[in-house]
Amino acid sequence: MILQAGMEAPQFILPDADMEDFHSSAYLGKKNIVLYFYPKDDTPGCTMEANEFTKLDDEFAQRDTIIVGVSRDECLSHADFRDKYGLSVILLSDVESKVCKKYRVLYDKEVDGHVHISIKRSTFVIDKQGKVRHALYGVHAHGHAQEVFNLTKEM
Repeated sequence: MILQAGMEAPQFILPDADMEDFHSSAYLGKKNIVLYFYPKDDTPGCTMEANEFTKLDDEFAQRDTIIVGVSRDECLSHADFRDKYGLSVILLSDVESKVCKKYRVLYDKEVDGHVHISIKRSTFVIDKQGKVRHALYGVHAHGHAQEVFNLTKEM
């Protein structure tokens, strides 16, 4: 079953681009979290999305909200991606897809007759109490950061 508004957001621990553990529970009662899942570092759509979130990072911060991106890339790939584009968003590595499975963002994608598992671009707005306020599956990269920012206005 997919996650929906009002549900408890699954808690998790994943390594970031600097190989430091990020504990989602550490933000309970302190910050809202925009948790976005994307397919792959340094690809056109994912780069656009990360750059758009980075441009709005200060505005999100004024609303007590942090931006966290998750893909199945390794930490070193995240570090290269962050440094290449000057990204300010937190990038987490879910190589084993554990958190992707908890958030139900994986799907079978066929490319050249071969099926492989991919991440469906999805975003979850999680409030300070750890509840999902918005669950957006299958979003488009361009303009998405602004859409999500607009959703946080009532928080």
